[in-house]
Amino acid sequence: MCDTCGCGDTRLVPVDVHARLLAANETTAAHNRAHFDARGLAVFNLMGSPGAGKTALLEATARAVGGGRLAAIAGDLETERDAERLRAAGIAATSITTGSACHLDADMVHHALHDGVPPGLRYLAIENVGNLVCPAIYDLGQHANVVALSVTEGEDKPLKYPVMFRAADLVVLTKIDLLPALPDFDRAALEDALRRVMRAPRWVALSARTGQGVGAWLEWLDALAVGERRGVGVPPE
Repeated sequence: MCDTCGCGDTRLVPVDVHARLLAANETTAAHNRAHFDARGLAVFNLMGSPGAGKTALLEATARAVGGGRLAAIAGDLETERDAERLRAAGIAATSITTGSACHLDADMVHHALHDGVPPGLRYLAIENVGNLVCPAIYDLGQHANVVALSVTEGEDKPLKYPVMFRAADLVVLTKIDLLPALPDFDRAALEDALRRVMRAPRWVALSARTGQGVGAWLEWLDALAVGERRGVGVPPE
């Protein structure tokens, strides 16, 4: 349970109070977005369960495009382990430790931006706290939402956690190198679940460990960057 917002529990935080929290968050998110746009950054909110492969995806991205083109803000309840991994991959990474909050909010990201964003960047990743519910509710100022879903989590997660997948602009199916060890995994069932839940279904499948499928992810990132630099959003397929 998040001590900050009550995670929609009206016994802890009344509806009107929660609405005011979200309204204040929207204002700060718009401020963040203005900063991102002024820098020409393509910013994505990377969400998913603990262990879904979010950090590994960013490491693979850095290997492919060069760490100097990507910065990251890594959120977790405790420790800076993810940020340390990202720095080791050559990514300029700032850590946010939330304590008991199960998601990042726009104000946390705003304060993290005060640590400075290096010049020459193309992408900024906001690696949210591992959680398949609350991170989807809070706008951080990002241009797109990406959800990492590992093949080990099962095909039913989009149906069980529709709020997260409904908010997604892209789902990245991770750890596909493990599929030989998962003979019961039903990819067709997963894709059907995504079509039912996502507003504009779009996904890529990859292995951060082997590099298989990373090219499709990079194509999507490039389209995001081109779209944001033109100020027109992500170009349609």
